[in-house]
Amino acid sequence: MADATPTGKSPPAAQDEMQRGILLALAAYGMWGFFPAYYKLTASVSADIVVAHRIVWSVFFVGLYLLLRNRGAEIWEALTAPAIVFRLCASAALIGVNWLVFVWAIGQSKVLDVSLGYFINPLVSILIGLIVLRERLYPLQMIAVGLASVAVFLQALWTGGLPWVSLVLAFSFAGYAYVRKVTPVRPTPGLLAESTLLVPLAAGYLMLTASWGMDSLSLNNLPVLAALAGTGIITALPLIAFSGAARRLPMVIIGIMQYIAPSLHFVMAVFIWNEPLESSRLVTFLIIWTALAIFTFDSYRRYQASRRKAALEKA
Repeated sequence: MADATPTGKSPPAAQDEMQRGILLALAAYGMWGFFPAYYKLTASVSADIVVAHRIVWSVFFVGLYLLLRNRGAEIWEALTAPAIVFRLCASAALIGVNWLVFVWAIGQSKVLDVSLGYFINPLVSILIGLIVLRERLYPLQMIAVGLASVAVFLQALWTGGLPWVSLVLAFSFAGYAYVRKVTPVRPTPGLLAESTLLVPLAAGYLMLTASWGMDSLSLNNLPVLAALAGTGIITALPLIAFSGAARRLPMVIIGIMQYIAPSLHFVMAVFIWNEPLESSRLVTFLIIWTALAIFTFDSYRRYQASRRKAALEKA
């Protein structure tokens, strides 16, 4: 009889799960990678209006998905536990800031700044782990974080200011990931709960701006309205795919694949939208990529070591 894997599945079944997880991760990061192209469809609408629509439509589509899956009880549990609601308020504020800056940057043709922000994000997460969770920082991780700091400093020195879009995106998303890490709620119900907490503000803002005579509802422009409604779908789909991938793949593989999205951002910014890639910015990216290569190598090396140790203990 074939040996079972640590998950209790036979090797062929485990391999199938791994392949399914990789496909789901590719789908999730691929969709996130093409977000800038999608938000070009709403470029005629101001970022605050787009984000308000995204919140409202996310509640509709994510709520519909969970109800169809008979997971309504999870929504109720998330919104009736005071400790969870408090944390979700914090995560909702962080993701709201992230969405707003993301959409604004795309409208301002700053997709390279968006790309840099999400390349920096894993290293910011290490920093948060060090400061907030008192996690141990390994030597190669220290080098990676140090290189990222040098890259940001050089970018500020050469351009006369900090790359604030990149930093806000990196820190807001890393902070969001930390809050969600310590909040006992699953990803999709958590997203719905966050959006539900924000929806009174978002819906109220849309109604208020409409009363001022602004075309915030885009009722007279059906293609734009369809694109705005679609923000709810594109918010839900990659998260659902990612949740499936995270259940099937080791975190080290998830960590490596997360660079797909900012890589797509970079390629589209340079080769499709012709954003200028000055030598100073290229140097910044090269330093960040070097830091990420070191970080990825260290993560993979420690993952392999832990697998060997587990195999020896099992033997």
